[in-house]
Order: sequence, then structure tokens, then C-alpha cells
Amino acid sequence: MALLRPKELRAMRSEDIKAKFKELNDELMHERGIAAMGGAPSSPGKLRALRTSVARIHTVMRETELAEAKKKPAIQKKEQPKEKKKEKAVKPTKEEKK
Repeated sequence: MALLRPKELRAMRSEDIKAKFKELNDELMHERGIAAMGGAPSSPGKLRALRTSVARIHTVMRETELAEAKKKPAIQKKEQPKEKKKEKAVKPTKEEKK
């Protein structure tokens, strides 16, 4: 399993990236399952490479998501009128009570 470079990932279409992510994630779960059952992984460095590749794919997916969001104009919120503060009730003084 070769490491995926960010440059290669950015050149891929989003559907291809999602498919690659699913494939690598399934493979990572399989390797983790083998290790959890006490079995020796076929290649100890493979787990690390899989985790790194999955993280890179996440990063590239998030970058493209943010870039698309930046291209869209932000929806402006209507300004709501500010609420007036309620005046505090003033306690009557002793002189006013009489």
C-alpha cells in the first residue's frame, strides 16, 4: 500500500476520493480487528500508513468543503430590532409609603 500524497488526492474527483476513503477505512478496520484478537499484523507499518492516508483524505475532503463554502455567498441575516431593557422596579422609600 503506497502512501497517498495530498497532491494526488487533490487531483482526484470527489467520488473517487470517497471511494478510496471507504476502501482504506475498511482495510484499517480489518487490520485493527486482527490486532485486537491478538494476531500479529502482516506488516506493522501498514497500520500507521493506513491511519496516515485516512487522515490525509479527511484533510483534503475538508479543504474542498471549505473552498466550496467560501465560493457561495453568505446568506445575510435580517436585523432584528433590539429589545428594550425593562426598567427595574424601584422600591418606595419610607417617606413615600406614608
